[in-house]
Amino acid sequence: MTKRLPLKKVLIASTFGIAAAGALLMGVTTSVSPAHAQLTVFDPSNYSQNILTAARTLQQVNNQIRSLQNQAQSLINQARNLATIDFPELQAITQTIQQIDQLMGQAQGIQYRVGTLDQQFRAMFPTGFAPALTNDQQAVDARSRLDTSMAAYKQTMTIQAQVVENIAADEATLGGIVQRSQGSQGALQAQQATNQLLALVAKQQFQLQNLMAAQFRADAIERANRTQAQADAQSAATKFLGSGTAYTPH
Repeated sequence: MTKRLPLKKVLIASTFGIAAAGALLMGVTTSVSPAHAQLTVFDPSNYSQNILTAARTLQQVNNQIRSLQNQAQSLINQARNLATIDFPELQAITQTIQQIDQLMGQAQGIQYRVGTLDQQFRAMFPTGFAPALTNDQQAVDARSRLDTSMAAYKQTMTIQAQVVENIAADEATLGGIVQRSQGSQGALQAQQATNQLLALVAKQQFQLQNLMAAQFRADAIERANRTQAQADAQSAATKFLGSGTAYTPH
């Protein structure tokens, strides 16, 4: 036969069982709740958005840095383009031109002046022969013309010598200008070097023009002198021969 437990003991056991089940349920709930709360704090979409935002910000900063670098390089290039170079040979070139001008101003007899050229030429080379002139005066005039021709050729040779001497100085000047041109850093320095070369070329052209003018002047005076000598000789012969009528004694 099965022995029945008293009702009091059954109620006590049921109470302990319910309490144990409740404690177990609370323990499970308590252990599960913190784990669920930790998973809900991490948001993958928000994390990805933050990473993209940080990447875009870094890209903008890099673009600004490159822009500032380009602006700095542009300023450096502008400074190079505006840099200038010296031209120490300018004074020497100017002095050389002045030396040639001084030699040209030493012309005797017939000078390089348009206003006085006609008067001086007529005085030295008259168009007609004056019968009243004595032989002595004619000799003096011929000697004056000969001296003028000799002075003109002497002046030409002096200018030639000066031009030849200037060639050596021009070689050194050319070397300095070419060296600065090759070492130019910007557009302005290159343009200045080009202008310096043009100044040297212009100076040489001035020398050649003055030399040609002196040479042509000497040749012109010499030809005029020969022409005047022929005219004087013909006039003297005509004066000596007279009218050509034979003398008839009375």
